[in-house]
Amino acid sequence: MTFQSPEVECQQWYDKQFDRYDQDKGGMNALIEKSSGNLIGHCGLLVQNVDNRVELEIGYSLLPAFWNTGFASEAAVKCRDVAFDREYSSSLISIISLTNTPSARVAEKNGMAIEKQTVYYDNVVNIFRITIDHWKSITASSIKTETVAPKDLE
Repeated sequence: MTFQSPEVECQQWYDKQFDRYDQDKGGMNALIEKSSGNLIGHCGLLVQNVDNRVELEIGYSLLPAFWNTGFASEAAVKCRDVAFDREYSSSLISIISLTNTPSARVAEKNGMAIEKQTVYYDNVVNIFRITIDHWKSITASSIKTETVAPKDLE
């Protein structure tokens, strides 16, 4: 594999994202840190073909300085909620390398569980999945009601 300059590889990556949008296959969105305004990574909904099945994936990638900060989990949850709120799919997946334990933890925090292992672009990966029914059950149980104490009777 021949590597090109970071500028060329970056341009190719963005060209791929714009092509995905043009083909209605979703794409990655920039993640910007609010406090600094700096780009910290990408996250988005991607149409993928896994084992001859069209799937909607939550994909994410952060710069190493922002690993283990909760940003990936926050972005993945937002993608999940948007996808299910808008009924884009009845289930969502994340495709994660067997050795990528931090990304697996993000998927688990997002309510996903390993469904299977498969080969995806010549790599053995875990397919994590969450269904809309499971999402409804975990989001309903996380809604907290506020109780207000009655005023003292006079």
